[in-house]
Amino acid sequence: MVKLLIIDSHSLVREALEKRLQTAVGLEIVGSLGRYAEAAQQARVLAPDVILLETKAPEGVETLAALHRLLPDTAVIVLTSYPDSREEDQVRQMGAARYLLKTLDTRSLVREIRTVSRQSETVAV
Repeated sequence: MVKLLIIDSHSLVREALEKRLQTAVGLEIVGSLGRYAEAAQQARVLAPDVILLETKAPEGVETLAALHRLLPDTAVIVLTSYPDSREEDQVRQMGAARYLLKTLDTRSLVREIRTVSRQSETVAV
């Protein structure tokens, strides 16, 4: 079972992601947060395998850095509304496993979540 945490400042986006992913076999949504200030500490408590993170919010990139520092074996997928090559380069250098558009279909998103989860298991061993 892949434990998943969603971090996005927009409640409607979080709710939509939860709805899209709640029926996926083998995924368990352990949390859904909108406040970046508490995201790293909550992630530490919830111990997800994969985090979906929106970095367009002012605290988004800082949160990615904190997550990577506190939970280096947890895979982070950056979900964004629109592509930005500079942002993609930045978050990849900071340890993000993927940089994906929020419009990605559910089946592909689930596949990406499972893939990065398996990759982080391999690294952690």
